[in-house]
Amino acid sequence: MQDAGRGDIARTLYSEAQIAERVRELGAAITADYAGRAPVLVFVMKGALIFVADLIRAIDLPLRIDFLVVSSYGAGTESGGVTVVTDLRGDIRDRDVIVVEDIVDTGLTLQEVLGRLAARQPASLAVCTLLDKPDRRRVPVDIRYIGFSVPDEFVVGYCLDYAEHYRNLPFIGVLRPELYAATSD
Repeated sequence: MQDAGRGDIARTLYSEAQIAERVRELGAAITADYAGRAPVLVFVMKGALIFVADLIRAIDLPLRIDFLVVSSYGAGTESGGVTVVTDLRGDIRDRDVIVVEDIVDTGLTLQEVLGRLAARQPASLAVCTLLDKPDRRRVPVDIRYIGFSVPDEFVVGYCLDYAEHYRNLPFIGVLRPELYAATSD
């Protein structure tokens, strides 16, 4: 397995330029919706790292960022239990909070994160995800900002990984199934 991984990609779903344009659009929407306020963007590590870095530069508001480290995949492709490895550093009580995710598929991780954050009594709680995979949804989740909807295929790139590889790809692509099929049985 190569870290560059371009030969491991069956096809590109979204190019670097398409992602950049969509991130600008999401930033503009958040800027308009939160005008006059200073939201806290809480991103989920590691997958949302590149997305949030680009997104905060596209938001023209004072804001604060914080993060959670959440474990739900390990090296496989199926979502298992959800564990919060690192919690927020700051207080979000009475603050407008936007959870920034890389991808929402089953909704289990997001449901756990939202429950934990809601218990801290923010003024509002919204979700912004780069990718939405609605065909895999197991629990309902309310997503206010969606970058792209993706098919039920294993996607990597733009900080989304498989076994900690492919995060450095500047585009989002579908990983060749034979590369992960043996570990998802």
